[in-house]
Amino acid sequence: MGCLISQLASKFAFFPPSPATYAVKKSSSGKLTAVSTASSMSVPIGDDTSLDVLLLDTKSGNKIVAFYLKNPYARLTLLYSHGNAADLGQLYDLFVQLKANLRVNLIGYDYSGYGASSGKPSESNTYADIEAVYECLETEYGVSQEDLILYGQSVGSGPTLHLAAKLPRLRGVVLHSAILSGLRVVCHVKFTFCFDIYKNVNKIRKVKCPVLVIHDKGTVMDAMLSSKECRCRLFTRKENKRAHHQGTEDDVVNWLHGSGLWNMARDPYEPLWIKGGGHCNLELYPDYIRHLCRFIQEMENITTEIHLRKIRQNLRLQKRSNTANTSASDSAQNGNVDAQNGSVNAWNVVNANASGVGGQVALNVYAVGS
Repeated sequence: MGCLISQLASKFAFFPPSPATYAVKKSSSGKLTAVSTASSMSVPIGDDTSLDVLLLDTKSGNKIVAFYLKNPYARLTLLYSHGNAADLGQLYDLFVQLKANLRVNLIGYDYSGYGASSGKPSESNTYADIEAVYECLETEYGVSQEDLILYGQSVGSGPTLHLAAKLPRLRGVVLHSAILSGLRVVCHVKFTFCFDIYKNVNKIRKVKCPVLVIHDKGTVMDAMLSSKECRCRLFTRKENKRAHHQGTEDDVVNWLHGSGLWNMARDPYEPLWIKGGGHCNLELYPDYIRHLCRFIQEMENITTEIHLRKIRQNLRLQKRSNTANTSASDSAQNGNVDAQNGSVNAWNVVNANASGVGGQVALNVYAVGS
């Protein structure tokens, strides 16, 4: 039953553009190229020197398309997982701007069933997709996790946190309009059910690197569903009043998702709350690129040694906390044992005295009672 509900949730979670906005072709030299299909003419996307068009095999048996954009001045690489209603053809211009402004190499990919990627979109397939992209970065481009930043927008926060939880030496994570979980987008629930999808609420605690959260604050966010009929109200009247007081006007999915993830992060970076922004236009606000640039620059300055030292420090603090809790518990238990031993000793004295004869017994019992 849970599996069936999870499959149903997946159908509501993914909206790949139809038809795809680009196609992949092989040039005369044998190199893959991407051409736009948005118009009647096939217009090449990008140029041969800055863009690699890749076709990657996933462990699910699908072939997915990835765009790798090179920046000769880059020190870090950004792995971008996009939202649910876009494909690489629509995102290429944004990738070019991010590559230049952030001074990074950037790789973006289409999930199974999106763009020119084969297969059908599902939660498990997106996990296989991002793992294939990471493997490609390691084997083809020599990118280590220490030099990698994962970026997840909307639904893309799911595969992003899936991979981030597995990479202890990752340089950083960016969560853009991210979700706590799939079910929490459509219903106000406090518990995680087995059939829920993208359980980011559980995975964020496993991420050891700095986490930047970027979220709108004050407008409606279409995180996963595009039909109002498929949504249910997120708040009770009391909760809705409190959220509005905090500056959040969205009754469907709101800033509390981003705030929740930021509060649960082990190493949270200063968040960016864009008041008045929407779900799909935060990139248009000047604060977006300024804050993101500052984050990237600070991540560049964090050496592997400093990062590992920070991880060890967090582990020591956690160990001390656990030790303190254990000691307090042991002390309480020892106190109870001592009290019990005292009672037993008193009772033994009474019994020993009671071993006398006649009036001596009565005298001893009287003495203890007084």
